[in-house]
Order: sequence, then C-alpha cells, then structure tokens
Amino acid sequence: MNKVTVNNQYQFDIDVVNEVLQVNNQNVDLDILTLSGKSSHILHDHKSYSVEVVEVDKNEKLATIKVNGSEYQVQVTTELDLLLKQLGLDNLNSNKIAQIKAPMPGLVLNVLVKEGDEVKKGDSLVVLEAMKMENIIKSPANAVVKKIEVNQGDKIEKNTVLIQFG
Repeated sequence: MNKVTVNNQYQFDIDVVNEVLQVNNQNVDLDILTLSGKSSHILHDHKSYSVEVVEVDKNEKLATIKVNGSEYQVQVTTELDLLLKQLGLDNLNSNKIAQIKAPMPGLVLNVLVKEGDEVKKGDSLVVLEAMKMENIIKSPANAVVKKIEVNQGDKIEKNTVLIQFG
C-alpha cells in the first residue's frame, strides 16, 4: 500500500489488489488511454480527465501533474518508506553537511544569508566572482547557518570555508 499526498493536503491509500486499483480500500474503475509518454486521457464515473505528467523527482518521490489544466503536487510514500520511518531509519539518506567550501578561488561579491538562518536545499548562500563570472553557491541540503566565515569583498582561495552549518 502506498500513501499518496496531494498538494500537502489530501491523503489517499493507494493499492493494487488482484490487478484492481483501490483508493482508500474502494475499488476504482478507470479507463485509461495513453496519448504519449507523459499524457493520458482517463474516464472515471462517466467523467473525462486530461492528465499530463509535468515533472518527476524520483529521489523525493514527488511529481507535478496537470489534470484538466490544473497543476497538483503529488508525494508518494511507499510501504518501505513507512517501515523505515517506523524503525527510525528514515533519515539515513539525508544530506548532513557541516560546511560549504569555495569550489574555486575568487572574490566574495555578496553573502545572502545571516547566522541563524534556516536554509533549504537549493537556496542561494553566497555570490562568488571567479574568472569574471558570477557564481551562486547554493545549499546542498536543509540546514541552519551556524557561522559565516567570509565577508563581502574577501578574496578567497579554492576550498576556503564559506559557511559552517550547525
């Protein structure tokens, strides 16, 4: 059984039993016509739905789908995910980072965070100029900024610690 969450609001239990789709333990009869690799036409209870997969993040088990023109965020939690969480092993693959180092020598143009800030994976942290190009250093994981080791205008070498996380 998979737990499916739509738009971080609606939850459904999805399963396939004897080749029959079940949603919240109720059999669901769908007539599906695949139009391309990413879009389908679905008939359910005499209603027509045009469905397109917009984006899929397999690592996060997250998808953006468009149904009749409206976008939805869909998160899937498998039985294995639930078991790992129950055993307290659900954070084994999370990125634990202690610090960010400069990937190249350069000039610190801007520090975009402050000590104590909570950052999410992909958030911009520091703007570094190297070889006349601006490079934005982003957070590789969710973390809290413990200490900022550089200031705007600093000239730094490769592997200089920019930010410490705690």
